[in-house]
Amino acid sequence: MEELSFSTLIAVFEEMFGRGLFWVLAAVAAVITALYAYVLVRDRAVSMRKFLMAQLAMPFGAVSAVAFMLQITNSRLSDLGGPVDWLVVLGIAAAGAVGFAILVYVVQSLARRPHEEG
Repeated sequence: MEELSFSTLIAVFEEMFGRGLFWVLAAVAAVITALYAYVLVRDRAVSMRKFLMAQLAMPFGAVSAVAFMLQITNSRLSDLGGPVDWLVVLGIAAAGAVGFAILVYVVQSLARRPHEEG
């Protein structure tokens, strides 16, 4: 592999997750992103109460993302070798935390309209 391209990344992720699971995950991420954009446009502001609750949920998303990665790759934390492995795990945890926070914010916003907040 002499150069890293988008199609190479897609092929690696399809191989790692399986074609079906990868595209389901990509579709779910796209739907959540679209719903987040919809909620922000609809509400015309970020609710600090919902934002705080979403931030409090971030550790659960980080742990879930790392656990999912370990399950998919049939690995254990003891299998991690050098600093690059740990940086990748930290990146996965960060992405899981942010993704879960967005999901929590969207669910709260869709469950409770802005005028229903106290």
